[in-house]
Amino acid sequence: MTEFLPLLGDWLWWVVAGLLLMLELTAPGVFFIWLAIPAATVGMLDIAFDMSWQTELVVFAALSLVSVFAGRNWLKKKRVFDSDHPNLNQRMYDFVGRSYVLDEAIAEGRGRLTIDSTIWEVRGPDAPKGARVKVTDIDGLRLIVEPV
Repeated sequence: MTEFLPLLGDWLWWVVAGLLLMLELTAPGVFFIWLAIPAATVGMLDIAFDMSWQTELVVFAALSLVSVFAGRNWLKKKRVFDSDHPNLNQRMYDFVGRSYVLDEAIAEGRGRLTIDSTIWEVRGPDAPKGARVKVTDIDGLRLIVEPV
């Protein structure tokens, strides 16, 4: 490994930037791009100002901090994290606030409820089969209900 790094010479930071970009494409989220930009910048600065490796690392660390925080603020401003379907992969949160009819009586705090052909376990005060209940909260994969 120690023979390989000097072999890259001025290309080291460009290779790091490329690897970070590939990682960005394979990993979920938006993070590695904010590290790839400083790596490419250090690559350009290294070509222009023949810096020592210690200086390069310090510049990379400083630019990475600036880039990550600036990118995070930019994404918040662009509202990238907001979605018109916030519960897309957690559909049980769409049930909160709605009323349903019990398929199975709630006895000893547990019962069952069918919503859109899916059977859900519910927890709440005892209620007879056919009673109308309102979903108030979620506990793992259980719906918390109360009588309407």
